[in-house]
Amino acid sequence: MNGIEYEGRERFFVADFYCAKKKLIVEIDGSIHEQQQEYDELRTAILNMNRYTVIRFENDELSDQNSVIKKLSCHLES
Repeated sequence: MNGIEYEGRERFFVADFYCAKKKLIVEIDGSIHEQQQEYDELRTAILNMNRYTVIRFENDELSDQNSVIKKLSCHLES
């Protein structure tokens, strides 16, 4: 993903998964994300301003594969 300018400087983010065709970013959030909620919210807002969609899954959500597939399918079909 290319850099994104925000507040006068270029920002770079590393996504867990990225679909360029749909500008869809998938993040898998482990326990570390409980301690960086403000950062995650700002990062998502910056990405949304640049027309990226961010979907987040908690680690424990991944055990319900049908739910994950359904949520991803909804975003990929739009």
